[in-house]
Amino acid sequence: MAEPDLPTALDLPMVDPLPAATQKYFDVCLEKLGMVPNVLRAYAFDIDKLDAFTGIYNNLMLAPSGLSKLEREMIAVVVSSINRCFYCLVAHGAAVRALSGDPILGEALVMNYRVADLDGRQRAMLDFAAKMTTASAKIEEPDRQALRHVGFTDADIWDIANVAGFFNMTNRVASATDMRPNDDYHAQAR
Repeated sequence: MAEPDLPTALDLPMVDPLPAATQKYFDVCLEKLGMVPNVLRAYAFDIDKLDAFTGIYNNLMLAPSGLSKLEREMIAVVVSSINRCFYCLVAHGAAVRALSGDPILGEALVMNYRVADLDGRQRAMLDFAAKMTTASAKIEEPDRQALRHVGFTDADIWDIANVAGFFNMTNRVASATDMRPNDDYHAQAR
């Protein structure tokens, strides 16, 4: 189990002092979230790795997309549920609760998205993300066509695939390093 002052079970302390740009990014996190997410603290032992991680995360999760922020967070939770990633389930489950205003949706996605009250678009998106997580080599044109049928564009399908792929990677890193979510996440949007 990770030490309380370290975000992972690895002894990789943050660069001290942080470069000005990194410190500014962490200050924005503190201002907007009330904390610096432990995943950022975990990567802060190597600023190049941190910058690479935040660059792709910010592009996938925050940049303009045909997918809403909530939809992207829903993908993160479903992938993390299948992978049983404690960090991402807690952190992104809190984001789903906050963005949806529906704590039941957040809990259903964490436990079993198939029992959640979803529309056809969301169901197709999450079915695709789940299949990517459990059997990506078995995805075929009918799987992509099912997404098109409910209104997703090819650019949206690209984004669904990339968000699911990113969380499959981060889940594995978080699990392998015993990354622990910030305590604040547990009580958010309940």
